[in-house]
Amino acid sequence: MSTIVCRCEDLTEEDIVEAIDEGYDELEKLKRHLRLGMGPCQGKTCMLLARRILGRETGKDVKEMKNPTARPPSQPVPFSLLASPEGGEDDE
Repeated sequence: MSTIVCRCEDLTEEDIVEAIDEGYDELEKLKRHLRLGMGPCQGKTCMLLARRILGRETGKDVKEMKNPTARPPSQPVPFSLLASPEGGEDDE
């Protein structure tokens, strides 16, 4: 049984170790490759766990690892714009 690290993206410790072995040796690279920390919780738990795994597997000091870049939406979008079949406001 594998240990779940990121519940939002259903990533296991095994997934992360495998990605590190493939050369994804920074948190930003792991995030982009595995979608680590990109779920609804935005990495509140899994980033800490992934940082520890990365440190263990690479020998890097966890205190010196850079945090991945947060990329919130540049401009809020109203839900009605996304939900409307025409892609616009209601035409009533």
